[in-house]
Amino acid sequence: MSKHYQFRQNEIEQIVKQFGQAFYEKVLRDLDTFAEQWSLSELRLIPSYSANLVFKCESARFGSAVLKIGRISSAEINTEYNTLLRYDGRRFCHVFDADVVRGVLLEACVKPGNPLREVTSLAARLDVFSSLFKGLHISVDNAAQYPTYVDWVRKITDYMAKRQDCSELAAYMKRAEAICLTLSEAYTGQMLLHGDFHHDNILLGQDGIYRIIDPKGVIGDPVFDVPRFILNEFDDDYSEAGYAKISEIIAVLEKKLGIPSTILKQCLFVETAMSSCWSMEDGATAEEYWELIKPVAFAESIMNG
Repeated sequence: MSKHYQFRQNEIEQIVKQFGQAFYEKVLRDLDTFAEQWSLSELRLIPSYSANLVFKCESARFGSAVLKIGRISSAEINTEYNTLLRYDGRRFCHVFDADVVRGVLLEACVKPGNPLREVTSLAARLDVFSSLFKGLHISVDNAAQYPTYVDWVRKITDYMAKRQDCSELAAYMKRAEAICLTLSEAYTGQMLLHGDFHHDNILLGQDGIYRIIDPKGVIGDPVFDVPRFILNEFDDDYSEAGYAKISEIIAVLEKKLGIPSTILKQCLFVETAMSSCWSMEDGATAEEYWELIKPVAFAESIMNG
C-alpha cells in the first residue's frame, strides 16, 4: 500500500490485468519514492491504463504536474523525456524531471487542458493543427536513440506476417509497408516527430495557446506526422458523408501545409493500417478484427479515389 495514493479495488484489478502484479508493486514503491523526491500531493489517477500509469498531481517544487510511471527502463518514457527536453517547451508542455532508469517522468500539467477534440468547428481544428505543425519539427544530433517511422512500419509488418488469423489485415500492412518505403525515398527528412499527433494530445492552456503533450519521439520526414490527425477525424463514419469530410480535410491540409494530397492520402493509408495492426498486437479479439479492417479499407478507398 502506498502512503500517498490509496488505490480503489477496481483500479488495482485493472492495473494487474493490464500490466501484471509485479508492475503494480513497482508503482506502489515509485509513488512513495517520487512523491517524497518531488514533493507531490493531491494525486489523481487518470484511468487510461495504456503504456504507463498516469496521475495528475501538485508539486511543491514545480507546480501542477502529470506523473507517469512505466516499466523499468521504459522505452516510451525514455523517448518522451528526451523529446520534451529537446523541444524545451517550444509548443510542447515542459518536462520537470525524470528517472528514466526507473521509468518515471514528471511534466507540466496543461490547464484547463481542453483537448482540441472539443472544438466543434472542423475549420478551427484544422487551423490549430496546421499552426502547430508548420515549423514544428527539428533535427537532432543523437537521432540513433530514437526509433524511426520506417522501423515502426517494418516491425508491425513483420509481426502481422506471423499472424495466421489476420491474413487480410496482414496483406493491407504489407501494401502499406511498400508505400511507406517508396514515400521515404522521396521524403527523406530525418526530423524529430511527435509520432501520435492528434486531437487528444493538443490541449488548451490558460494563456489561450494550445500545447502538445505525449510525444512518442520518432525520426522521420514531417509528412509522417500528419496522418494520425486525419485518422482521428474518421469517427467510425465510413459513409459517403465520411468520405467527403476526409477528402475536404486533405484538400485543406494540402493548401495549409504544402504537402500534395496524393502524398497525404498515401501517408493516411500507411498510418491507418499500422494503427489497426497495433490493435491486434495489443490483444484485439477475433470479433474486433473485422471492425479494425473497416478503417483500413476506407483509407485505401480514399487513397485510390
